[in-house]
Order: sequence, then structure tokens, then C-alpha cells
Amino acid sequence: MVKTLRTKLQEVTIRGYKSISFDNPVTLKLGDVNILLGANGAGKSNIISFFQMLSYMMSKAFGKYVEISGTSSALLYYGPKRTPVMSGELKFADKKSVDTYSFDLTNARPDRLIITEERIVWHREREEKPYEVALEPNFKESALVESGDLVAKTICQMLSSCKVYQFHDSSAEGPLRQVCPVETSNYLQSHGNNLPSFLLFLRENYKNSYNRIVEYVHDVIPQFQDFYLEPAGGFVSLRWMDNSASDYRFNAYQFSDGSIRFIALAALLLQPVQTMPKVIILDEPELGLHPYAITQLAEMIKDASIHAQIIIATQSKDLVDHFDIDDISIIEMNKDTQSTSVTHLSDEDYHLWLQKYTVGELWDKNIIGGRPV
Repeated sequence: MVKTLRTKLQEVTIRGYKSISFDNPVTLKLGDVNILLGANGAGKSNIISFFQMLSYMMSKAFGKYVEISGTSSALLYYGPKRTPVMSGELKFADKKSVDTYSFDLTNARPDRLIITEERIVWHREREEKPYEVALEPNFKESALVESGDLVAKTICQMLSSCKVYQFHDSSAEGPLRQVCPVETSNYLQSHGNNLPSFLLFLRENYKNSYNRIVEYVHDVIPQFQDFYLEPAGGFVSLRWMDNSASDYRFNAYQFSDGSIRFIALAALLLQPVQTMPKVIILDEPELGLHPYAITQLAEMIKDASIHAQIIIATQSKDLVDHFDIDDISIIEMNKDTQSTSVTHLSDEDYHLWLQKYTVGELWDKNIIGGRPV
């Protein structure tokens, strides 16, 4: 399939956030598939949570994010005394122009963060002077969301389509196994809270995508035949049929942890382009998956990258071996600066090594970095 031409998230710069120093910022240069590879404690999840913070900002819930994250002391690098301000900058680009959104967050008493500066820049190709606007600060919530400026609206729309997903909680009480209302948002929610209704929505409106999800799930869970999604009283549960001739219907609690996580991943990555976010961010999607399921996960990631950009934080060599080394960035805790750092890998630097070893083997040998030290 031919990749679609679209505006893409080109670059993200983060300063002063959690494990990322203000004086030694992290800059991600992004393509279609972006694998953040590193050891525990390197800062991968902190990069992912930066995108979560942006989601809260774009939904006018920034204050709530600060509260649930542990106030400004937990969000600023080594606390507000050492880092009173953090900032972020995101660049979106197509073949004709670059849109840039940047912001500053400042510590305020008592242990709050306020938005003190927001800037937008639109630079068209061949135009010497870009269009620049400093938004009037709203302090508590992003002024970008309320702005009537056409460029601001465009940037807000692009940022709102950057979605973070995490399907780690596969417990009996977790969101993946719960009954949900039939009438929910026609997109998959960040923790899979509406997985049954989203699958029902796809079955009724995008049959081809639904069938592909069923096909992939059957490939990983051979006894699985199809979902049994029958609403009752305005609610629907994740029931399913096996490939026996029995009339028995299984429920969500009869999926293993790895199986139900894979179902959520398949629903996310195989959904139609009409419902798919422009940027999909996943934190350690390989957790609990069988090696063969990880192979299928890699296929689904590549499939989704035709229409969306994918950012994945992982420490799975089984997963990274399915991607080109140019797709991989090494996330490490720099011993000198005591902050998270990013190194973008390239085939040019490791071409000779790759003739003999896989990327996972190079990681094991600590040739490319990113191992615990």
C-alpha cells in the first residue's frame, strides 16, 4: 500500500519535565514509526506522559492533570526550587509549511503549574517571514483551545489527534473486561474502557476493518472464532465464541491477560483510517504477549503507520527486531547530567554490525546503548 501524504508531527522538544533537564532538553525527530528503546528508569514513560499532559491541555483539563500527577513538585525536574519553569515545543510539517506550537509552564503556589506563555508559528514554503502569534495567557488552561485564530485552531486540531494508549490493566476489575454503554465515543478510549462498544461500532459501520481484527485475533488465539456483541439494556459486554459447534458464549473474564491486551491492540491498530488518530502513542504494548503475538503486533504497527504516526516506548528486543534501526531512538539516563537523553540511531552508523547481528543483539551487547549500567 502507498503511504498517504499528510501533515506529520516532525519534532518534539521537552525541557524541565520530570526526568528531563531544562538545560539538557530531549528532542525527538519523528517519522512514521518511532521506537523509544531503553532500560527501566531511563525516562521512556516520562516522554509518553508528556503527550498525556498535552491531551489534558487540549481537553481543557490541565489543572486536573497537575493534581492527579502529584502537583508541580512531581512534574518539574528535581522540583520547583531547581526547575521553576518547564517548556515544550512541537512542530508539524507537510510539503508546503511548518506549524509550531510552544508553551511555558511555571510553578505557582501552592504546588501548582500555570500556563504562562503560548506561541504559534506558521511558516509557509518560500515565504521569508513566518506568521507568529503570542496567545494571551489563560494561566489555568490552554489559550490555544479557545483561540479564534485559524492557525491556532489548526494546531489545536492536530494536537488533539495525538492519542496515548495503555492497556496494562487486564485485571478482573480493569477497564478492558468491563461492560460499557453501547452509546460511547466512536473512537477507542485511552485505556480501552469502551472496547466492546467500539468493536460493535466497527462491526456495524466498517465491516472490513472489523473482519481484519477478528482475523488477527484468531491467528493469535486459535480457538477464537468471533466476538458475540449483543447489546442488552443499553449496555454491551465483550463476549465471544470459540470454533467448536457449541452454543456456549464465553465472557471477557475467560480471556487470558495477554489475549485481551492483544484484542485491544488489534482494535486500535487495525481500525479504519476514518476513526484512527493521527499520532498513536503506546507505552510497552508488548507486555504479557507471546513471542508470536509480538510478531503480529509488529505487523499491525506497520499497517497502522500507513495512515498514522506511531510512537512506542519498549524494552522488548523481540519487538525492535521487526523494525529498521532508523526507526529506533535510544533513551538513557545520562550519568553526567542526571537527566534523560535521546540518541537517534541510523543504518549508516551500524551498517557493518547489522550484517552480522540483529538490533536486539546489538542492544544485548550494549553496542547501541540503552542497557542498565
